[in-house]
Amino acid sequence: MNQRKVYLLLTDTGTIFTRMIRLFTQEPLNHASLALDDQLFEVFSFGRKNMRNPFIGGFIKENIRSGLFKQASCAIYCCTVSEIQYQKMRKKIKQMEMNKQKYRYNLLGLIGILFNIEIERKNAFFCSQFVASILNESGVIFMNKPIAFVTPHDLKTSTPFELIYEGKLNVYFSMEMKSNNQSYLLKTM
Repeated sequence: MNQRKVYLLLTDTGTIFTRMIRLFTQEPLNHASLALDDQLFEVFSFGRKNMRNPFIGGFIKENIRSGLFKQASCAIYCCTVSEIQYQKMRKKIKQMEMNKQKYRYNLLGLIGILFNIEIERKNAFFCSQFVASILNESGVIFMNKPIAFVTPHDLKTSTPFELIYEGKLNVYFSMEMKSNNQSYLLKTM
C-alpha cells in the first residue's frame, strides 16, 4: 500500500494577536497549518485573509515564504499516512478551497476555549480546529477531546507526529535549498 507524508507546521509570527494568544496558552507556537507536500508549498489553515487586518479571516492557502512568516519561529512535524487518508485530506481541502468564501475564522470558538465552552459554528474554524478536523475526518488522528477544544499543543503531541525541525522558518528553507542543491550536484557528477 502506498504511503504519503503530511506535515504539521506550528508557527509564531510575533504579531500582537499571536502574543495575546500566547498569554493564555503559555505555549511558544500558537498557529497551526497543514502541509500536503514536503516542500511546504501546499500549506493550508484558517487565519488572516488580509495581512493588515487580523479580524478578517477564513480558509487560506498560506505562502510561508513571505509576509508574516519571513521571521517566524516554527516547529515542523511529519506523519506518514495511507494513500486513502491522503486523498481524503486532499479532497476535503480542495472542496474548502473551491468554496472558501463560505468559510470564516471562528474567533468565538477560540474565546470558547478560554472559558471551556464548546462553540461550534457552521463553516467556521480557528487554525488548530481546522487541522484537527481534517486529520480526524481522514482517520489520521482521533482526539480525546472535542475538536472545538484542540490547540496547536494538542496536535503536536498527538501520536503519529514526529518533530523534524524547530527554529526559524527562513533557516529551514535555506537548509532545504542547500540540501536540494547538494542532491542535484551528486546526481550530475
